[in-house]
Amino acid sequence: MTLDITQVYSQIEAMAGDIKSRRADYVRRLDVALNTLKTAGSAQDKLKKKIDRARTTWLVAGLREPIGLKQPAAKCPDDYAVVASDGSQIDVDRHHSVRLFLLNIGLVCLQYGSRPEAEFTTLPTLYSDEERLFIRSDDGKQAQIEGPLLGLKRDIEECRCLADRVCAMPAAMPVVGLIDGTLIKWKLAGQRYEDFVVKHLLDEGLLKQLDRFQVLSREKKAAVASYISFPGSADVVNALRLHLCPYEPVDCDKYCAGKFEGRACDAVGGLADRDIFRRLLSDGERSAVFCSNSSIIKRYGSHKVCFFYLRLDDEVARVEAPLWVADSSELLETVHALVAEQCRKGFGYPVALSEAHEQAVVSGADRAQFWDVVERVMLEGNLETGSSLKQRSKKIRWI
Repeated sequence: MTLDITQVYSQIEAMAGDIKSRRADYVRRLDVALNTLKTAGSAQDKLKKKIDRARTTWLVAGLREPIGLKQPAAKCPDDYAVVASDGSQIDVDRHHSVRLFLLNIGLVCLQYGSRPEAEFTTLPTLYSDEERLFIRSDDGKQAQIEGPLLGLKRDIEECRCLADRVCAMPAAMPVVGLIDGTLIKWKLAGQRYEDFVVKHLLDEGLLKQLDRFQVLSREKKAAVASYISFPGSADVVNALRLHLCPYEPVDCDKYCAGKFEGRACDAVGGLADRDIFRRLLSDGERSAVFCSNSSIIKRYGSHKVCFFYLRLDDEVARVEAPLWVADSSELLETVHALVAEQCRKGFGYPVALSEAHEQAVVSGADRAQFWDVVERVMLEGNLETGSSLKQRSKKIRWI
């Protein structure tokens, strides 16, 4: 039976009323945050030291530029290109007799200026042999690539395809390679996966591709960045919380363990960074550049992830780039200008990323056709095939 929306309508109305009642508190917190941003800016050196020494239970942005900076976008160069990649997948399905997965990478290259061109490519790859279905360690351990690990594998392939295409661009043309989503592989942080898995996916995977981009940046005006629409991060808000904290050094576990109200930092709690920068920035402006202090970033080296917020109409996006991009005023300016222009062309979202998504998407009908073809080819080859009874039941209407 499908969802009966009439049964939850009254609950939705109650939810809307609750959100409305909290609106005044949200506005108050936002005003406090903006005032705190000003005072933090006048004492930035002190705040940087406080961040470095703090022991918090939440992620705090590292400061690289004046925290209240508002930077307009530079004019786009006459000739430039934007290359974007996105991907989708068909995961390993235990209800089918054959074990495999498929990655479908969409790649788009948009060239502007005196010789405008548009290139759209789809790159599907089937993984079915034992060597590519598992990540293996030297001592015989293995992890099957499926679920979250497959998502990480797809991210790496998106970056690899992007680097391949940027490598082929003319040296004289400024180019930005764009990826959808974050460069920070949060799922690899902590103790969730053994080190051989992290090494394969991060050190030998993503970071190896970012190495290629860094080499390219020395040969041509090329940069790589990622774009996060409607981000939920609060790294900068958390820096403001530290500014408000009366303790020095800050130690959440020591001074505030078990306290959920009455803390000085709660004056700006519950806000996202986008809330602040929607009020602070004008259309096309970027915020200061910050750096992530995620635990996994320690393995990134020169690719340590930096980020800024970009205001476009009512949207505030988070743009991430490796440290070597943030350290280059020329590359940083290029990323800012080209991403802002892409968003204007794409009605608020980078047009190249939007088109890459369209190339990559695998629909429900595509998945069904894919498995039908797999089963047919297996039968034609006199190979054992079949699926679980649960899978078969989905194809039969009983009532």
